[in-house]
Amino acid sequence: MDRAHFIGIVRRALREIPPPFREHLHKVDIVVKRRPSRDDLHDAGLAPDESMYGFYRGIPLTERTSGDTLSLPDVIHIYQEPLEEDFEDERELQEEIRVTVLHELGHFFGIDDDRLDEMGMG
Repeated sequence: MDRAHFIGIVRRALREIPPPFREHLHKVDIVVKRRPSRDDLHDAGLAPDESMYGFYRGIPLTERTSGDTLSLPDVIHIYQEPLEEDFEDERELQEEIRVTVLHELGHFFGIDDDRLDEMGMG
């Protein structure tokens, strides 16, 4: 799939975010990358031969203080190649991109992995 089409699917997933949450999206950058870097994998606690679909870097909204105004901007990376490798069917790929975007946004909003699993976004 070409990059523009993939990015379009990510954008569609973002348009599905309900308005009360959507108004916070200007506080986080969402970047599509080909693959996770070694640093990304290390920071996620994964081995160099492992992979992942997305990664959130930042301070969750629920943990921010007034002193966090000078911190780096929050960013969510969505990794195109691992998603495409694991989901060849386009409908399944679109659904997994949606779930990945929602999962990483969940971290931005302060939701941990256990709760995301309970919500069906694990």
